[in-house]
Amino acid sequence: MLKPALAAILLASLVPISACGGSKGSASTSPVQPAKTTGKTGASPLAAEAVAGVESPALRALLEKHWDQRMEASPVWASTMGDHRFDDQIADGSEKAILARQAQSHALLDEARAMEASELSAKDKVTLALFTESLHRQKAREQCENYRWSVSARGNPVSAANGLADDHKITDLESGKNLVARYKQVSRSIDDSIANLRSGIAQGRVANAETIRRTVALVQGQIDQDLESWSLLKPSKTLIELDAPGAQGVADELLAVVTDEIRPAFARYLNFLSEELAPAGRTGAKIGVHALPNGLACYDASIAGHINLDKGALEIHELGLREIARINEEMTKLGTTLFGKKELGATIAHLRGSKELYYTSAAEIVEKAEMSLAKAKAAIPEFFGILPKTDCVVTEIPAFEAPYTTIAYYKEPHANGEKPGEYYINTHKPETRPRFEMEVLAYHESIPGHHLQIAISQERGDLPLFRRHGGSTAFVEGWALYTERLADEMQLYSGDLDRMGMLSYDAWRASRLVVDTGIHAKGWTREQAETFMREHTALTEGNIVNEVDRYISWPGQAVAYKIGQLEIFRLREWAMGELGDAFDIRSFHDAVLSQGAVTLPVLATQIEAWVAGVKGS
Repeated sequence: MLKPALAAILLASLVPISACGGSKGSASTSPVQPAKTTGKTGASPLAAEAVAGVESPALRALLEKHWDQRMEASPVWASTMGDHRFDDQIADGSEKAILARQAQSHALLDEARAMEASELSAKDKVTLALFTESLHRQKAREQCENYRWSVSARGNPVSAANGLADDHKITDLESGKNLVARYKQVSRSIDDSIANLRSGIAQGRVANAETIRRTVALVQGQIDQDLESWSLLKPSKTLIELDAPGAQGVADELLAVVTDEIRPAFARYLNFLSEELAPAGRTGAKIGVHALPNGLACYDASIAGHINLDKGALEIHELGLREIARINEEMTKLGTTLFGKKELGATIAHLRGSKELYYTSAAEIVEKAEMSLAKAKAAIPEFFGILPKTDCVVTEIPAFEAPYTTIAYYKEPHANGEKPGEYYINTHKPETRPRFEMEVLAYHESIPGHHLQIAISQERGDLPLFRRHGGSTAFVEGWALYTERLADEMQLYSGDLDRMGMLSYDAWRASRLVVDTGIHAKGWTREQAETFMREHTALTEGNIVNEVDRYISWPGQAVAYKIGQLEIFRLREWAMGELGDAFDIRSFHDAVLSQGAVTLPVLATQIEAWVAGVKGS
């Protein structure tokens, strides 16, 4: 899974989103390496990269305008991209700013639709189609008004503020002063969020009660910590180590802002959540988005925004039931081989109840994650021709976040080269973390999953930036799920027990089709969703509870994994049938990955063209 902040930007406009250890790559690949600039005027230093590979002057102008708007709207992301014009700012989350950005997006969509596609080159036609599709889906999702009600332990202004210390790198005194300036805006950001959520209460748009409770617990947990342990204060040490005149003064100012402004703002947010929002939270059969004003239309738009297809919720629900039945049959057979169990329920009970199948320390978890990543790095040249240059590392999920979030997630490399890709692993309560899931988890989140795909995309210097650093959720998550089975072909799994983890994870993603649509279109309760996953997957109780909470608070995203995976496998089977002995797995994977995270219809056209090219060679 992608870190939610990244995934939200990706979904919003096909912009944010090499494998580790890889050195072989296409001659056209190159990371973004802009010259550092200062000040807030002038064109983006990424202007040329924003339109790389685009021939049409009109399309170049449109994409450059779009990219500039995205950088201004997402200043912290801009910094990680190497655009330093807004280094002293954070995003404006006020309703006024949100509506202004929507108006900008609508104007860009109108311009894109008015462009004469017949006059464009074949490559520019694809770029225009992807750009138009992204803005169209984004506009359709505006009816959800997520900013008025969406809040969770994974998506809230407190977690976003904590990320500043990680995303804003201090390299000199000026960058330290800019971070202090950003910290000074956190209080405003908190108040904007409160205002938005308060307006949602007035309109009957509110998150569900349990998700609010979990967010309260997260914020309370941070407030209860000693201030010295806050990640927001870590940059103070870096500032002092600069050993530059005035560094101590900037460090003192940073401490003062955290103490006098940010901590009280967190307390205000906590009070609002507890006293105003929680009593209005949705419960029972009304936890789904269907219970909100215009909820079913919002859900349809959310699904379409993630998969870029017009599939209805009921159709997706039935697909999930079929997939669950198929995968559960595989699990039953392997359970007989492994444990002598003839029934799926007995196999699942054994997997959940055998203490020896679980970790005993956080160090063990990290060691296994690193070993799995290293194994995958060594294996990828046999299956991929294009290999990324950017490294990937294992990182533990922060302690304040770990009890309330998923088992792992991935954060993309900084395009300015300051940070590698990061596979974040949850080591909270290691006794609840199954050994048999650890390999499949690593392959999904790092290599050959998220890191391989995203780093390759970022390094495609012949594509415009919105295609290198964004894309369709169904492609991004579908690819990562596809690689869980691919890892078996690559002989990465240590044994049948690890393959059981692979099957359970496949069932997990199939269950999402059922559970997500059940919650948001059919009126399922939280308990119904948890029971379904408990009966059809080997996931632990804690993981199931956290996952269901995620599906409730992020409608439609979870269905993209299985839909994308099935389409990639369908295209692979079709290509194998068409090419026979001429089919090459390395070339197929390069054909899938070489154009960024395109929509599934564009991917189908892409693979059809690749097959035709192989036949004609």
